[in-house]
Amino acid sequence: MAIAVNDYFKPQQTVSCEELIKHSRFISLIIPVANRQQAQQQLVEIKQLHPQARHHCWAFVAGHPNDSQCLGFSDDGEPSGTAGKPMLAQLQGSGLGQILAVVVRYSGGIKLGTGGLVKAYGGGVQQALKLVESERVVACGECGLEFDYAYTAQVESMLERHQAVKLDTQFSSLAQMQVSLPLSEYAAFKQQLINLSSGQIKVGKLLS
Repeated sequence: MAIAVNDYFKPQQTVSCEELIKHSRFISLIIPVANRQQAQQQLVEIKQLHPQARHHCWAFVAGHPNDSQCLGFSDDGEPSGTAGKPMLAQLQGSGLGQILAVVVRYSGGIKLGTGGLVKAYGGGVQQALKLVESERVVACGECGLEFDYAYTAQVESMLERHQAVKLDTQFSSLAQMQVSLPLSEYAAFKQQLINLSSGQIKVGKLLS
């Protein structure tokens, strides 16, 4: 299915898988999260569920997959670069957004070595990702409208046609409305409002 360039997919629900490697137990979880705050909250809860585990390594893409500000990872005591980074690489390779990966390790006392750890953590996330069912996220932005009350019916019709939602309306000499709509709909939405009103409806810049 083709999607708009700014849209993406996210996990529908939490999935997990488990693997025993040289007596170490690795539990890999994939969790949907809306933002960094939710990701951190989920990490706290997982650590509470597994207080005896030696490591709780994690990585997330807590938003749009192309937004570098939404990325994070941690080796949580494992040698640098052996856990969080390969986990994040798997998430980025999946193309999914709003996603948190956590690998809980109960150590079995046998050292796996750098290569073994990278394979265990990255491989665990890779296996968990195979269980994920995803859903589409429509990327939206906001813009302001200003128009004479005579155009109210036409504006309402265009809102419905372009999947736009009213966020706020102010009434003065002119109607002022703040709306949210899919980024892919903005150009057509703006042009059609301008055309039907001969430029009398003012459409503000899209803020995403």
